[in-house]
Amino acid sequence: MSKKVALVTGAAAGIGRQIGLRLAHDGIAIGVLDLARDKAKVVADEIVAAGGEAIALAADISRRDQVSEAVAELREEFGPVTIVVNNAGISAQVPFQKLTDEQWDLMMSINLKGTFIVTQIVLPDMIEAGKGRIVNISSSSAQSGAATMAHYSASKGGVIALTKTLAQEFGRHDITANNIAPRFVMNTVMSEKQFTEDSTRDAIIKAGPIRRQGEPEDIAGACAWLVSDEAGYVTGQTIGVNGGRYI
Repeated sequence: MSKKVALVTGAAAGIGRQIGLRLAHDGIAIGVLDLARDKAKVVADEIVAAGGEAIALAADISRRDQVSEAVAELREEFGPVTIVVNNAGISAQVPFQKLTDEQWDLMMSINLKGTFIVTQIVLPDMIEAGKGRIVNISSSSAQSGAATMAHYSASKGGVIALTKTLAQEFGRHDITANNIAPRFVMNTVMSEKQFTEDSTRDAIIKAGPIRRQGEPEDIAGACAWLVSDEAGYVTGQTIGVNGGRYI
């Protein structure tokens, strides 16, 4: 591969933004994909201003046609996509007995189906190149379970299972597939919606054993390693960047 090209979904803010910045710092051209192109462009411009390469892309990851168009645009700009970071997702808290079919289906369509669609569309580039990196962002909630988050934890559990299957099916092409399972991470859209009270944040932090909040940089660091050449013999793994919430 003459140039490493990465597609990062949900990259306009929070964890996705930081992953895009970090991978660009490591010399990788970035497709900054989010629902709104203008928000993605802010991050792409930030990367370019720092000396990196990036393009802003827009798509609803549950829509195959939109993802196909975005990936085609990325290929035209930088070449084949050999790294994908499936970060885009949604979250919500609903008591199980009040959970509706519509809420369940929406969660699955974004978090699980969207990850499937994006990965399936970029895989031909990796197979042809004879090398690739897939990094999915799951959740420690998928490992431990989470009250009032049945649909979220189930969707992220599906992401973990999908990651293992991809590792087994495409390892022969030198394509690795791993997932990062974060804990509560500050300065993200999800955290700002879910943890609005300082007392709730403090209680989560004190649940330790590392008694600080997670930061987007924590996730980006793990992702940078997983897509690097140094991690070429690591596949099918869940990397728990969670401060020890789940051990």
